[in-house]
Amino acid sequence: MHVVVATDGSPQSLAAARHLTSFADPQKITAISVVAVIRPLASIAFADEISDAERPGPGEGAGSFREAAQGAVDAVAAVFDGWGPQVDKQIRSGSPAAEIIKVAEQVDAGLVVVAAGGRGISDVILVGSTAQRVQHYAPCPVLVVRPAPRPKRTA
Repeated sequence: MHVVVATDGSPQSLAAARHLTSFADPQKITAISVVAVIRPLASIAFADEISDAERPGPGEGAGSFREAAQGAVDAVAAVFDGWGPQVDKQIRSGSPAAEIIKVAEQVDAGLVVVAAGGRGISDVILVGSTAQRVQHYAPCPVLVVRPAPRPKRTA
C-alpha cells in the first residue's frame, strides 16, 4: 500500500506522520509520498515550524516558500528513516487539498494522512479546511490526525 503524508510545515503535520508509525505495519506499506503544497500568490509564506533550518532574524529575508516547504518535507520524511518503506518527497504548487488528492490518485494511494488544525481557525474560516476537503474527495481512506487536547486548567 502506498501512503501519502501531507505536511503544511506545522507541528501537527509532524505529529500526524509520527502517529502513522505508531500503529501501521511497515511491512504492509510499500512506499510513502511526503507532500507539501505551496499556494501560488499566497499572502502568507509557507510556514516551516518543524525543520532545523535557521529562522531569519528581524529585518532579514524569509527565504523562499520552496525552501521552507523543502525543510518541512525533509523533517516529516525523517520520521520514516529506518522505519521501512521507501520515501518520495514532493513539493507542489496549487490548492493544497486538490494537489494532495492528485498525488493520491497518481500513486494509487491506499491511505492519505493529514493533520487537522495545522494553521488555525482563521484559515478554516477563510479558505476552508484542507483536511475536510481531502477527506471528502480523496480516492482512498483518509487518516485525519487532530492535535492533542490541551490540558484543562484547574482553578
